[in-house]
Amino acid sequence: MSLITILLVLIVVGVLLWLVNTYIPMDGTIKKIFNIVVVIVVIIWLLKVFGLFDNLMNMHV
Repeated sequence: MSLITILLVLIVVGVLLWLVNTYIPMDGTIKKIFNIVVVIVVIIWLLKVFGLFDNLMNMHV
């Protein structure tokens, strides 16, 4: 996956998150939980894209 594609996905996710936060009325607690879930999903996706997620899953202590 190219760097431009990754940047475009991050921009689209950011804009969609901003739109949801701005135009959909919801309680502050629900909004905070939604934002945290989206950020965690994006971080896991980025780790998978760069191949770090598999390395973390195969790590033995």
